[in-house]
Amino acid sequence: MILSGKSIREKLTSGELDISPYTEEQIQPASIDLRLGEHFLTIDEHAGTALSMEEEAAYRSVRVEKGGTIVIPPQSFLLATTVESVRLPSHLTAFVEGRSSIGRLGLFIQNAGWVDPGFYGQITLELFNANRLPITLTPGRRICQLVVAEVDQPADPYEGKYLGQTDATASRIFLDQERGKA
Repeated sequence: MILSGKSIREKLTSGELDISPYTEEQIQPASIDLRLGEHFLTIDEHAGTALSMEEEAAYRSVRVEKGGTIVIPPQSFLLATTVESVRLPSHLTAFVEGRSSIGRLGLFIQNAGWVDPGFYGQITLELFNANRLPITLTPGRRICQLVVAEVDQPADPYEGKYLGQTDATASRIFLDQERGKA
């Protein structure tokens, strides 16, 4: 069952759900808006000729100063982070969705937006500019919404490779267990 804004507020107030920092204005009818953080990663296109799931990819890190902006060129990809840190108990899950107003600019917010029960950390966003024009982003702006849902019974908590992440976090697919098993 997807939680209403009222239920999200109650769970935040009781401490059952932890999203911080947040303001009351971020709580929507059935989600909570998350804001764009100040740390970004871009894939270093000069580090090789192709990306591989078997090897760690090279990224360039960018931190935007307070009041600054970052530009996503047309048809370009960028990893970003949320301002907020999220901590889900074992009976709640969440998924990240783009805001409609952002999508109407041609900015895709997330292509892997599932957040497992037990996760804690900042959310890494996979941003893609589908336009032929650059898009300027300002840290601190509401960028996406977190939809929170109850699972039918408490789950084994997430213990994966992104647990506790801070800042934008690069792909760690090269750490997957099936690596080298073909």
